[in-house]
Amino acid sequence: MLTLMALCAGLSSIRFALLERWEWAVAAIILAAFLDNLDGRMARLLNVGTQFGVELDSLSDFLSFGVAPSVVVYLWSLQDSGGLGWTIVLFYSVCCALRLARFNARQGEVLPPWAYNYFIGVSAPAGAGLVLLPMMLTFETGLEVFRQPVVAGSVIICTAALLISSIPTYSLKGVKIPQKYVLPTLLGVGLVGAMLVSEFWMTFIGIVIVYFASLPFSIRSFTFLKKEAERIQGHGGDENPPSVPGGDGDPQAGGQT
Repeated sequence: MLTLMALCAGLSSIRFALLERWEWAVAAIILAAFLDNLDGRMARLLNVGTQFGVELDSLSDFLSFGVAPSVVVYLWSLQDSGGLGWTIVLFYSVCCALRLARFNARQGEVLPPWAYNYFIGVSAPAGAGLVLLPMMLTFETGLEVFRQPVVAGSVIICTAALLISSIPTYSLKGVKIPQKYVLPTLLGVGLVGAMLVSEFWMTFIGIVIVYFASLPFSIRSFTFLKKEAERIQGHGGDENPPSVPGGDGDPQAGGQT
């Protein structure tokens, strides 16, 4: 049910865009991302994950994060570019489809323990956030420069490349907070909640920028862990070196693909 709600929210963003209710269109995709993250966690909590849920989650992700964001930006900015603008939309959607297909094909692959804390490539919801960044910047600042097709189109192309890349990115689905950090974490969550109420777009702009800024750190930590694992296994026997992680979601519910 949560997955279907995410699907409806993502597709509804296109309707809002056709009505030129741009803020509602972006908010609908943000809601879809929230529900997409929630459905995997609920499936793990209730232990009700199925292969049906995995496939439905991927279809929902493609429509909500592979089609809706690029179409919304096209209607907002790129339609004045004619065929070139639509080509950029198709390129992004194809890259998102390839990313999700790669995820599905690698489900069940056995990974070393340290590799489960990483995705390969930018996740589909994060990609949608990056695509929508120029719109959110325009909402917050009122500057029309972010609406220029060259700006919006460049962001879409770069995001599409990140989706199908082999860049390791942080996965938060397996993070456990140590006891001494529970209170500061709760305070941080409360602060973010307060900022969402008072400065909605600025908060999401900050979240997207922080995520993008974390990519060099995820690459560095992944490379370090991989080298350490290979070094330890090289001294510890004739086990095969760890494979590069391919799956980036929860096998039970599709996770955050």
